[in-house]
Amino acid sequence: MVSRTYTVAFQGIEARLVEVQCAITPGLPSFGIVGLPDKAVSEARERVRAALGAMSIALPARRITINLSPADLPKEGSHFDLPIALALLCALGIIPEDNAQETVAIGELSLDGSLIAARGALPAAMAAAAEGRVLLCPAASGREAAWVDELCVTAAPSLSDVVRHFTGQVPLAPARPGEVASPPTGPDLCDVKGQERAKRALEIAAAGRHHLLFVGTPGSGKSMLAARLPGILPPLSPQEALETSMIHSLCGLLDQGGISRTRPFREPHHTASMAAVVGGGRRAQPGEVSLAHNGVLFMDEFPEFARGVLETLRQPIETGEIMIARANAHVKYPCKFMLVAAANPCKCGYLSDPARACSRAPACGQDYMGRISGPLLDRFDLRVDVPPVSFQDLELPSGGDTSATVAARVATARAVQQDRFAATPDMRTNADAEGEALETIAQLNDETRPYLLRLAERFALSARGYHRVLRLARTIADLDASLDIQRPHLAEALSFRLGGGAD
Repeated sequence: MVSRTYTVAFQGIEARLVEVQCAITPGLPSFGIVGLPDKAVSEARERVRAALGAMSIALPARRITINLSPADLPKEGSHFDLPIALALLCALGIIPEDNAQETVAIGELSLDGSLIAARGALPAAMAAAAEGRVLLCPAASGREAAWVDELCVTAAPSLSDVVRHFTGQVPLAPARPGEVASPPTGPDLCDVKGQERAKRALEIAAAGRHHLLFVGTPGSGKSMLAARLPGILPPLSPQEALETSMIHSLCGLLDQGGISRTRPFREPHHTASMAAVVGGGRRAQPGEVSLAHNGVLFMDEFPEFARGVLETLRQPIETGEIMIARANAHVKYPCKFMLVAAANPCKCGYLSDPARACSRAPACGQDYMGRISGPLLDRFDLRVDVPPVSFQDLELPSGGDTSATVAARVATARAVQQDRFAATPDMRTNADAEGEALETIAQLNDETRPYLLRLAERFALSARGYHRVLRLARTIADLDASLDIQRPHLAEALSFRLGGGAD
């Protein structure tokens, strides 16, 4: 007789149902696991054996075979411990199989039988709900999984509690979802002195999810400006929060099961590898671009990143998703992020500073910025020169709009875009618009169309650049509460597109 329980295997953020079969047959005593298990899954037999021993349950002196079906699907991770133990307990007649078959189980077993939190509880709960089953998980993962449906999630502290639950001795209560994390209080935009043009660019970028490049001398405030971006971004919508949390759940980044409405802000170091930035590795894990989904990816010292790493950003910037192709896996992750990059104008950093002239100008700047390819540079909607702030300005009191004031304007512009794209789920901001949708939202009149065409010809804009100017102008018009795109909106958009400008 073969007993069956169910669990999941992860392919990207998708959780695929796996049937765990257990057969106890005559033969030499053994305990084998088949069905493409990785090292962590193969080692489950020792953890299961020890956990059952802690409950005074001895394995029979027979041949025990665990099959993970479908057998051609790779199985990775320690969360297979609990479903393997359940299948074995059903085969031994300790718990009723009918109840176990209505459950999708995940969880790692400690040697004393306690259950350790498992990664991916949120996507596993979604898969269980889609199959009409209950998710059984460790108590530490219950608050996270219960965000899908608290009536469909059972969280247990230990394997003995699972046995008492299935036998009806002490039923476990449904898990309760964790708290919505309060947004942290970050630095305020009004603390930045000067840099009014850079602040304006930051506001426009936040309003339309446009990609932004800061270029300036060391100490001019590029990183300080980027650090204030989370404070002016609107909170995640419920749908966005769920999408982002599913990726973070796979990486074990959700804090005590709480889901945050704060947009992610990821800032990898320039020594980060390609697998760390775009995803990959042995288990095809998500990279920084996916962890920044619906948020911000800030890359300081942009030209210092490896050329291969920078070039891999081109495709996810355009499509909003990344396909990680390996010999044994093809995994797709979402990655609609807002790229904010900061760079010095040259290797020494003082090419644009007349007080500290670069000795190798202009070759120093050309060589350094040449590390950023033209196609990648063309994908930045806003390029801003950030000049150094004078000592006299540093002595002035803080001024300008606060982050709360700017955030209110950004939220109003985002609300307009949300209504505009209500019928197109794939588009949420102006930066997502393309094709007919872009032509619809960025219609020009008889005055503005010739004006843009003349400027596009004069500055030799590419087709991508032309469309990005239209998207940027639409966002500027939204900030001005204007239904139509006017010449000043196009002029400002083009000025940011071409770079330059100072206070």
